[in-house]
Amino acid sequence: MALLSDFTSYADAQAHANSAALWDLFDGTRAQFNIANEAILRHADGSGRAAVRVAHADGENEILSFDEIAAGAARFAHWLDAAGVAKGERIAFMFEPSLPFYVCLFGAMLQGAVSVPLFTLFGPDALRLRVDDCKPAILLTNAEKAELARSVEGPRVVVADAALMEALLAYPATYAPQTSGDDLACFQYTSGTTRELPEAVRHTHRSLVTLMFAALYGTGIRPGDEFFCPSSPAWGHGLWHGTFAPLGLGVTTGTMGRGKFDPARLMQALQDFGITNMSAAATHYRMMKNTARSSDYSFAIEKLSFTGEPIDPATLEWIDATFGVDACSMYGTTEIGVVLVNYPGAKDFTVKPGSLGKAVPGLELQVQRPDGSATDPGEVGELMLRRKSGWLSTKDRAKIDADGYFYHCGRADDVIISAGWTMSAVEIENTMLKHEDVRECAVIGAPDEKRGQVVKAFVISPRAASEGFVKELQDFTRNRLAQHEFPRIVEFVDELPKTPAGKVNRKVLRDREAAATAEASSAAA
Repeated sequence: MALLSDFTSYADAQAHANSAALWDLFDGTRAQFNIANEAILRHADGSGRAAVRVAHADGENEILSFDEIAAGAARFAHWLDAAGVAKGERIAFMFEPSLPFYVCLFGAMLQGAVSVPLFTLFGPDALRLRVDDCKPAILLTNAEKAELARSVEGPRVVVADAALMEALLAYPATYAPQTSGDDLACFQYTSGTTRELPEAVRHTHRSLVTLMFAALYGTGIRPGDEFFCPSSPAWGHGLWHGTFAPLGLGVTTGTMGRGKFDPARLMQALQDFGITNMSAAATHYRMMKNTARSSDYSFAIEKLSFTGEPIDPATLEWIDATFGVDACSMYGTTEIGVVLVNYPGAKDFTVKPGSLGKAVPGLELQVQRPDGSATDPGEVGELMLRRKSGWLSTKDRAKIDADGYFYHCGRADDVIISAGWTMSAVEIENTMLKHEDVRECAVIGAPDEKRGQVVKAFVISPRAASEGFVKELQDFTRNRLAQHEFPRIVEFVDELPKTPAGKVNRKVLRDREAAATAEASSAAA
């Protein structure tokens, strides 16, 4: 019987893709299904075949096999049993991709606990917010972050180091999962993409099945690919599209590990690992372009995809010249998944630069006017997704062309996307307001040629404006949230525009910023 992974064309996707066919890709059933089993254990055949390749910033390549991750995950599952962790309890992780990371990630799900990956650059406020929400029984981290982790009340903190891995050897290397497809498997925190504050999206084990639509048609993964995703597995793209999806199909994946991200190191990894398929954030491609060192490396790329934000024309030209393949956008959110794709590897699908592509098989999307009617080609409206209960807003504006391709036309909420990072304006405002010299604050995304947007804060303060005060506010914010979450621009004002209800009107600020940017561009021309 032919599987969906055997087909590569757009026509075949429309003809054969359906929910029942997705289940044929796996061993489990709705009654008995486990992500760790499908992504790791069933591929552990004793051959030592690579599951994950981790490129660390210091130049070390860590190659992890299905066999060793499977054995480690089983031992960690037994360790959780011995620790008295019950099915459904949350186990949080805050450390870089490495053998302990994958052992703990998959071991928790194997045991029936819920895995909660957390970003390694979180400060105390950002960490406390998420820990207070998910209430993990155990928080695993590295030695560097242990003090920070212990400052948050609630979970037992365990350092995932060599000593832990040594202790796990006392447990059996096999474990039989006892979960159903409807059991919770993972909490994935957003950065505020459709909410004022981050909130966990609760994924069940069978989420891996529906994820395959994105894997097959958004990133174009097929058996035999050498895959790589440099995004952190603490976020949706790196975890679901960079980890669970390829491993679920038995495809070796890769990512960046410890240390500061270096685009030249990424290109070195693409060359060393013979990567044929990469999915990355738009900013990864821009950073590689800006190194001006791509000619130092040789590439075997056959399929490329990106997400998070549009790619500028200059970077698209660089991708074409460097890799010789189309850069395929895929669009979605943590809450609704990937819904618009460009079918990488499908020779019968035309990729239009700047387009979000067309719908994943089986989904219906429409751009609508405020009255709910469909827009005409070229007319901007709100992007809506049909669900059983009716039309669901994506909170984005879009348009379609005469051929049915979708184009993104901006966010409909107050989310800021800067260099691929999605940030909540409200979370940044709330943190800045904790500073004793900040009376009022409003945060928006200001247009930026390099990053797409940058965070700009408008601050009312009794203290005199100065460069030193600006840096103090920036450090205050980034040290409490994450290293990328701070205002790159701070403007001190006497008042903020308000709505009749007394709320800060960020739209007025965004419109003023856009007008000022347009005026500056016109003057420069």
